[in-house]
Amino acid sequence: MARLYANENFPMPAVEELRRLGHDVLTMVEAGQTGQAMSDEAVLSFARQEGRTFLTMNRRYFIRLHRHCPDHAGIIVCSFDPNFEELARRVHQVIEAEPALQGRLLRVNRPGPG
Repeated sequence: MARLYANENFPMPAVEELRRLGHDVLTMVEAGQTGQAMSDEAVLSFARQEGRTFLTMNRRYFIRLHRHCPDHAGIIVCSFDPNFEELARRVHQVIEAEPALQGRLLRVNRPGPG
């Protein structure tokens, strides 16, 4: 199971489901890092120092940051899905399919209409 650091914009019900699935998830709120106007670089640096893969809905900025700063413990960018349980399951599946998250950028997208 993965050690994750969830951005403040990542839905708490999805965090709770990831925990239920066995992942160690720390949120920015729990780390006392909300309301501090931290830069994205500082947030990612904290996750790296803690050995945690960063989990966010802020796709554009963290995809760009991955390109400029590839030395991180992993970044998982997600598209919004109001079904938080399914979002967490997709994140879980992506994590389970990867042998290592270090330095990787993984994308979890909401499935289109089928």
